[in-house]
Amino acid sequence: MKETVILVNTNGMGNAGQTKVQFQQKLIGEYLELLLMNNSLPAAICFYTSGIYLTGEGSPVLEQLQALENKGVRLIIDSASLEYNKDPRKVKVGTIGGMTDILEAQTIAAKVITL
Repeated sequence: MKETVILVNTNGMGNAGQTKVQFQQKLIGEYLELLLMNNSLPAAICFYTSGIYLTGEGSPVLEQLQALENKGVRLIIDSASLEYNKDPRKVKVGTIGGMTDILEAQTIAAKVITL
């Protein structure tokens, strides 16, 4: 999976609506755990729009994201999304970049998966 890039554009996995954010976060937590357990590591995970909230203070998946980053997975957080959403939480994991960084990761990837 090393040639894969994962895109996260929601505050969890899937689009279950605002009232189901906890369920979406539970799903992405399970997904990230399986990536770690199976050592199926993507080259990068890119966070934009409301996906940025998963990288901030209080995120239920910070531990998994930190473990992925420690194993060499590049975590890219879109700076424009951070600015637009005026996210009051501090980014706790990953690197703040721009759409150029996300586009570059997608361009060199053999496969792109959107959660």
